[in-house]
Amino acid sequence: MNKFLLAVHVLAAIVAVGPVTVAASMFPPAARRALAAPDDARAAETVLLLHRICKVYAVAGVVVPVFGFATASSMGVLGDTWLIVSIALTALAALVLAALVLPRQGALVEGGGTREATVRLAMFTGLFNLLWAAVTVLMIVRPGSTTGV
Repeated sequence: MNKFLLAVHVLAAIVAVGPVTVAASMFPPAARRALAAPDDARAAETVLLLHRICKVYAVAGVVVPVFGFATASSMGVLGDTWLIVSIALTALAALVLAALVLPRQGALVEGGGTREATVRLAMFTGLFNLLWAAVTVLMIVRPGSTTGV
């Protein structure tokens, strides 16, 4: 059962978090292009599509911690420090996405943004991506793990 839960957890992370990470990273430059050419319908459509991808896959990403908790519980590692840190970083990444990235994307989609807003958005997106990178490293390295891996 552990292998099944772990496989679903990893696949969910790849399928759900991966698209958010990529689309969120592509959004600020696309928004800058759309701001620079307000009559370019394709640029506006690209911004809208990237925002939609981020919203949909952010919701789908809830599956990742659900199966992560199930996997950790079945493996008996819920109290391990590396996992607790990973959980905290995951929660922080979700907060950054929900409170800083998606609302700023939404404002830019609605036309209420400036070039400076895209720079701040890029910073928050980078923070979101950095948090997920740290979680990924912790999931692979698992400091203090007794699994021998």
